[in-house]
Amino acid sequence: MDLKLSGKVAVVTGASKGIGLAVARTLLEEGAKVVAASRSASPGLDALAGADLLHVPADLMDPEAPARVVAAAVERFGRLDVLVNNAGGPPPGVSLPRPGFLTPDDDDWRQMFEFNLFSTVRAIRAAIPHLLETGGSIVNVSSGNARQPGPMNVDYSAAKAAMNNLTKALSAEFAPQGVRVNTVSPGPVLTAWWTEEGGAADILAGMTGTDRDTVIGKAAPEMMGLATGRLVDPQEIADAVVLLASPRSASTTGAEFAIDGGLLKEL
Repeated sequence: MDLKLSGKVAVVTGASKGIGLAVARTLLEEGAKVVAASRSASPGLDALAGADLLHVPADLMDPEAPARVVAAAVERFGRLDVLVNNAGGPPPGVSLPRPGFLTPDDDDWRQMFEFNLFSTVRAIRAAIPHLLETGGSIVNVSSGNARQPGPMNVDYSAAKAAMNNLTKALSAEFAPQGVRVNTVSPGPVLTAWWTEEGGAADILAGMTGTDRDTVIGKAAPEMMGLATGRLVDPQEIADAVVLLASPRSASTTGAEFAIDGGLLKEL
């Protein structure tokens, strides 16, 4: 199916690995021009190098960074059609999961919201004038934790819940002006958050007295009640993101799509 993205210009944040890298790759495969924002490049991103890819080094904890990324996209490619706010998860230097409400202090909460909400707000603020010109779309990558809070990663879940609320508000304001805004809410995805040294798999292995392979392959899917019995593949998230970004989804706005292996059970 032609997603009608050929020649479109997309900004993807957090694009050096995991979901963001899969989104950038898929957009390029669909003929789009991609501005990939991340703190640094990666072998995966380097493998996509070409005339249709621009990497913009950016630390989204810097309040000025989102606007610089958007400006670089317009300067290089002359327009902006798609914004994918994918950057999120643990702020730089933070390891999750983090149990208990009393564990994070005020600074932890500020950092979590800075990375998972305020960076998105700033990117959208910078992008909206250009998207209004092109009739573009925004896809915010949230989390199943936004709708299934619990006594772990409380600050992260709250930030993602705020992102879901933001998406609905933006859609109500800007859909009548031709800009669609939607959310994709992944469940646990097999990314570096889980697999890197000291990541979620290692932390949970220490908490449960097992090993990282058991956590990833068995304990985590069981603990989270994943109906599929496995963590989600990043490409499965990317496919949903790119479809929502596409004109093929012209009547979809203000929606939230759970790509979570059956994590969320409620209606």
